[in-house]
Amino acid sequence: MVRGRWTPYLFILPAFLVYGAFSLYPLIRAAQFSLYEWSGFGASTFVGLDNYIDLASDPDFRAAILNALVLIFFYAVLPLIVGLVLAAILRRGQVRGMGFFRTVIFLPQVIALVVVAVAWRHIYAPSGPLNQALRSLGLDSLARGWLGDPGAALPAVGFIGTWLQMGLVMLLLLAGMSRIPNEQFEAARLDGAGPVQEFFAITLPSVRGEIVVALVLTIIAALKTFDLVYMTTSGGPGNATTVPSYEVYDRAFQLREVGSASAVAIVLTALVFAINLVVTRIGERES
Repeated sequence: MVRGRWTPYLFILPAFLVYGAFSLYPLIRAAQFSLYEWSGFGASTFVGLDNYIDLASDPDFRAAILNALVLIFFYAVLPLIVGLVLAAILRRGQVRGMGFFRTVIFLPQVIALVVVAVAWRHIYAPSGPLNQALRSLGLDSLARGWLGDPGAALPAVGFIGTWLQMGLVMLLLLAGMSRIPNEQFEAARLDGAGPVQEFFAITLPSVRGEIVVALVLTIIAALKTFDLVYMTTSGGPGNATTVPSYEVYDRAFQLREVGSASAVAIVLTALVFAINLVVTRIGERES
């Protein structure tokens, strides 16, 4: 009886030990560091919640949070809208070679982010392909140094995120749509439903679970993005593209404020958890 009660826990114990060593323990240590003023070397001073109080009045931190929320639109909302439409078209059209299309669509996910950042930095360069294309179309007024323009830098970085995440979202939605029986679409067509009615009456309700998963994954990617920002803009110009993850790096390794950096990391963790909890709860309620 005792063996039967504890057997399931013994099976998950190895995985839990790995999870605890590489996820829980660093998180606990970060929470501990956030209560101290420490440069990373030598003695530290206990300051309690002062690091968190300082963040509340820190304009750089507020800018980083706002920029991260903007990136959620580019990383999560926009790929979801475009992915839903394209996945529905591919599903309805029964495109041949779907396996090939799925591989191509998913390709951005397997390319190293450093390579992606370098490639897009070249595209966005003042004399890069994007500006050359605009000038060839007679749209010289739109050409600019995209990553050096305070008003355009964040949307430019966000569009890279859209390109990155759209394939993942489409793949998840296509997998969900492939489980919908064809009989449902045939019955809807017999009742006189068009493509739009089919989409809202059959397709959309059937992939709610996949939509929730896609939103959770892409929101996490938006909030924890670092590689892309570091390689393209380094948070600039000014703080136009700084994000919480970059703030953690900048405070810990550039400013030598490990306590403040740890406080930013803990706040970011709480923000990720809260937003995804809300998304998951809404998805469960709708389903």
